[in-house]
Amino acid sequence: MNISEQEFKFMTESITSDLIQLLMDREHYSLPRAVDAVYNSNIYSALMRPASGLYSQSSGYVYNYLDQELKKHIIPVL
Repeated sequence: MNISEQEFKFMTESITSDLIQLLMDREHYSLPRAVDAVYNSNIYSALMRPASGLYSQSSGYVYNYLDQELKKHIIPVL
């Protein structure tokens, strides 16, 4: 899929926002903890690489991978 840099940025920002909200809703993370968990995850790093193709997936799809990653590496409550 060929998209502009602006489209890529919009799509990744949208998914990132959704991931943070999903962690708060489903896992009861505080906002700072959710932001930290997302931005420090391997999934976020992959999302930021266009070649991964994650930007074109649904937020729920990406969240499933994030959830698996976080459950492997339990992040302490802040």
